[in-house]
Amino acid sequence: MTIFEINDVNDSRLADYVSLTDVTLRSRHEPDMGIYIAESAYIIRRALEVGHRPRSILMDRRWFDEMADVLDSVPGDTEVLVGAPALLEAVTGFHVHRGALAAMHRPALPSVHEVVQRAHRIVILEDLVNHTNVGAIFRSAAALGIEAILITPRCADPLYRRSVRVSMGTVFQIPWTRIPNWPMGLDHLRGLGFTIAAISPLGENNVDLRQFAIDPPEHLALVFGTEGAGLTNQVAAEADVSVRIPMRGGVDSLNVAAASAVVFWALT
Repeated sequence: MTIFEINDVNDSRLADYVSLTDVTLRSRHEPDMGIYIAESAYIIRRALEVGHRPRSILMDRRWFDEMADVLDSVPGDTEVLVGAPALLEAVTGFHVHRGALAAMHRPALPSVHEVVQRAHRIVILEDLVNHTNVGAIFRSAAALGIEAILITPRCADPLYRRSVRVSMGTVFQIPWTRIPNWPMGLDHLRGLGFTIAAISPLGENNVDLRQFAIDPPEHLALVFGTEGAGLTNQVAAEADVSVRIPMRGGVDSLNVAAASAVVFWALT
């Protein structure tokens, strides 16, 4: 690695870290540039453990001791950019209280077949827009036995900084990819033996989660819809079964991240 002391917010080496709080800009910029941002020593370690390569690391100079093992493990061509807290905040748009950020090379996504071929229980996220929800679902999935996750073309990026942070790095642990031909790709999953279960209170073939969990299909794809609107009508209609979470107190739905945790736990 090579260490550079940075004193100018306009230093070209900081380009990967500019305006990290601008969700719209970063959501376009990062995939186009082939990078994602890992935030905190813990997340950077998790990324390195699975073989992801850093392009550079931006850190508060006070965190050298905390980051010693990370810095020792990065490839020799990694640039380590060191600056004062005020400079880091001016560049990124927020107080970097976790001490370090890394611009990581974004790995190529595998095919759907590669991701699901050995899995028995998978999740499909249809058009979720909230990165916090995506990260929370990955974390629950990792804890509760989900073996793969597919996301639709318009779904929020699991490698967006907030998703990665909320997931506690489990986005690096669970195999995932985008399902390109949505919702036609459901037929491909059926061909691989998966039963498509729409998680929704609606649907003609609707069953209570408690009943469904007694004897679930061996190969099961659980489909969760976007915040607010839920699953699209087409997907709800094409599912093999619709599964509802029983609720009380006049509540008719849960946040999608909370709903996913309930479903995953019930099926463990």
